[in-house]
Amino acid sequence: MRVLWLCNIMLPFIAKSLGQKIVIKEGWLSGLAGKLMAHQDRNDITLAICFPESESRKFVKEDTSLFVKDKAQGVNYYIFREDTVHPEKYDAALEESLAAIIRDFEPDLVHIFGTEYPHTLACVKAFQHPSRTLIGIQGLCSSIAEVYMADLPYSVQKKKTFRDILKKDGLFEQQAKFAKRGEYEKEALSMVGHITGRTDFDREMTKKIAPNAKYHFMNETLRADFYNDTWSIDKIERYSLFLSQGNYPIKGLHYVIDILPDLLEEFEDTVVYVAGDVITANDSLKDKIKLSGYGKFLLKQIKQNKLEDHVRFVGRLQSDKMCARFLKSHVFLCPSAIENSPNSVGEAMLLGVPVVSANVGGVHNLVEDGKDGLLYPKDKPKRLKDSILRIFEDDKLAISLSSNAKAHALRTHDPDTNYRRLLNIYHAINNCIELY
Repeated sequence: MRVLWLCNIMLPFIAKSLGQKIVIKEGWLSGLAGKLMAHQDRNDITLAICFPESESRKFVKEDTSLFVKDKAQGVNYYIFREDTVHPEKYDAALEESLAAIIRDFEPDLVHIFGTEYPHTLACVKAFQHPSRTLIGIQGLCSSIAEVYMADLPYSVQKKKTFRDILKKDGLFEQQAKFAKRGEYEKEALSMVGHITGRTDFDREMTKKIAPNAKYHFMNETLRADFYNDTWSIDKIERYSLFLSQGNYPIKGLHYVIDILPDLLEEFEDTVVYVAGDVITANDSLKDKIKLSGYGKFLLKQIKQNKLEDHVRFVGRLQSDKMCARFLKSHVFLCPSAIENSPNSVGEAMLLGVPVVSANVGGVHNLVEDGKDGLLYPKDKPKRLKDSILRIFEDDKLAISLSSNAKAHALRTHDPDTNYRRLLNIYHAINNCIELY
């Protein structure tokens, strides 16, 4: 069986072969690819991978063909051009590029990871075999658009910085872009025969969009580093909180900054660490020019409440450093306005880091409230504060949550189980049989 993957990013083993910088996002794909590559002959699967790159990449810019083809670790890969900076714009030329890749590889099955980019819709149109097209749900742009502002005051929503005006990328424009991406997402899902998901939330949402598609349950395998260590309360930085990102409103960093002064009244050493882009950077003129409206709002929150020593942005972290940051944390926070099944929560649980999360989307399928984490209603930030304090004040609770979370996550994210499930799905689709 010939299987073509369509990914949003260049996978690390391909980046390494090209001497390119490794992209941190979607690291869980590497483990899955590694297993498929190692056992291709045994499982009668020939894998190829395609992914987009912008024309700014030298090795893409210098080639004028519809795609760039090469091989890494024995696997064919294809690079096609896409304006990944503006995923709200659909370029019909993508269909031609992906059709050329499909003609070259001649897949029996196309597996598309995610619906966030226009290339998903383009690939569905190019392949034209719904019964042999599988889309794996990651996030859902249409759902993100609905709650994008995450309770920000209207006065903040409408304000624009120089950067926002120049890029036409204020908060309202950002929301509109997600809505547009959601339109492409819905069209793509309505045209395929198979969907993989793992939560009540994505099952319900995709059922509305694609009622005739076959839904296949499949959990995700996470990055290898997170299976190899365990959180210990004796090795943490007490009263430290960690967020895996805070780049845009739906990730909810502003909720945390809102309650931070109250936490400091109880525990004056509380510190919030935030990974990802440092959107509050304002040290240089260049930083000030690049400051977004949301970044400016967060900066104002921090300065007005004199929180400069209590909110620390640590930047983008590779897998090993991300793991280390998790292990030092007293509590991992997921205060998002919407999530499907956030891998950051899964990674925290695999390590045994106590989790406090908003009970949104499919999070309840990962975290059993009160047993392996604490969930709170998104619209009640006081409950967020109370949940954090419960863990700060009770080491016995923290240790219990840690142990239960790790056991739960090892089942949910078991690499062998998830790999076998993927093979079953592939062979069922290829053989046109029902899978239960």
